[in-house]
Amino acid sequence: MNSQKKGDVVVIPDLSTWNGHDLRSGAAWLASEGPDVQEAFLDELTEGELLALPFLFEFWAMEHQLPPEGEWKTWMILGGRGAGKTRAGAEWVRGMVEGARPDDPGRARHVALVGETIEQVREVMVFGESGLLACSPPDRKPEWEAGRKRLVWPNGAVAQAFSAHDPESLRGPQFDAAWADELAKWKKAEATWDMLQFGLRLGDHPQQCVTTTPRNVPILRRLLDTGSTVSTSAPTEANRAFLPESFLEEVKARYAGTRLGRQELMGELLDEAEGALWTPAMLRAAQVERAPDLSRIVVAVDPPVSGHGGSDECGIVVVGAQARGPVRDWTACVLDDVSLRGVSPANWARVAITAMESWGADRLVAEVNQGGDMVQSVIRQVDPLVPFKAVHAARGKAARAEPVAALYEQGRVKHLRGLGELEEQMCAMTARGFEGRGSPDRVDALVWALHELIVEPAAKWRHPQVRRL
Repeated sequence: MNSQKKGDVVVIPDLSTWNGHDLRSGAAWLASEGPDVQEAFLDELTEGELLALPFLFEFWAMEHQLPPEGEWKTWMILGGRGAGKTRAGAEWVRGMVEGARPDDPGRARHVALVGETIEQVREVMVFGESGLLACSPPDRKPEWEAGRKRLVWPNGAVAQAFSAHDPESLRGPQFDAAWADELAKWKKAEATWDMLQFGLRLGDHPQQCVTTTPRNVPILRRLLDTGSTVSTSAPTEANRAFLPESFLEEVKARYAGTRLGRQELMGELLDEAEGALWTPAMLRAAQVERAPDLSRIVVAVDPPVSGHGGSDECGIVVVGAQARGPVRDWTACVLDDVSLRGVSPANWARVAITAMESWGADRLVAEVNQGGDMVQSVIRQVDPLVPFKAVHAARGKAARAEPVAALYEQGRVKHLRGLGELEEQMCAMTARGFEGRGSPDRVDALVWALHELIVEPAAKWRHPQVRRL
């Protein structure tokens, strides 16, 4: 082994093998050996090698933190909270920029760092305890240029920070590597991921690493089903040596054996919620590339109570129907989801009416339980002549959703592609209620639209007196 230290320059040695042992994840092997082997290993290291040892990630890493072999395009690291995903992503970027071996100069010079927000890129991926600055040796530590939102390495490599809230910011730049953190919780995951792929075009074989706690969202399922994707996974427990015992005891006591525990601690990608009204398989089967010839189109709105940044979303969904022949044969297609959050009533009303004009809808349906006459008044201020129908919820969300879910089971509802956020909410709706985050406003709007187009006409055909919703 050859290593030296010149000033504050740490020369990384090649410790890939020792006495015939493969030292990828070597720390685990060394810990399992007796004192004699441990002392012999340490005694053979020079001063420089001892100084470099903390920065030899392959030696300390767990198996799920090391890149798989082969010519993959996307490496997906799935894990429970605290399983070491962030450190693995940061070390992968460092290896791409600096090179994995002493004679490897690295092959990435333009890197994209994409998180849910710029703040999370900065605080977790760059400055975090497991981020890029923390894992870099002192002589090759990159500098953060706050004004330009980028890291610059001494060898000239640059990593640019991007927010998943702004997919368009990825239009234009090009990269030879990318690290995407917590992809499963990005609000604009599909659009951001697509823009990233168009930019990942430098070098002979551009690659990307994704670090995320799994959630049953369309973008994650699609990537895992792609042939060029490889994945590794681990539970929180795998990294227990670096986690407080009190934390592990508390979370295991509260969440062990629960669905949330399986997702957040075990790092499992759960296919569907228990008792879910819609499943990922059902929605995949419903997807179509083009809408059929439709005889009616409506826009349905589930307005929020308030209009500030912390408000629930305003669900706005466009659905069309083939309402020809017997009602029992009518079908529908979900065309668009233009739901939005944190806007004034006048703004969501404008978005809904614009959707009507874009799709040629013949009616706007809106729930008025929360806003009462104000909902119609706001809509009329934007367009006094818009065909409007107010609907009142007299039953719970799950009860209203059940007949709509039955239409899907019968294969009578199709989806255009690109409705990931709506479909995520649908998969979290169970017979007991909504098991996702916040309120299922997109689902509520979808339910109102399909009640208007199919459920109510079918009920009137069967029964003269239709129950209120």
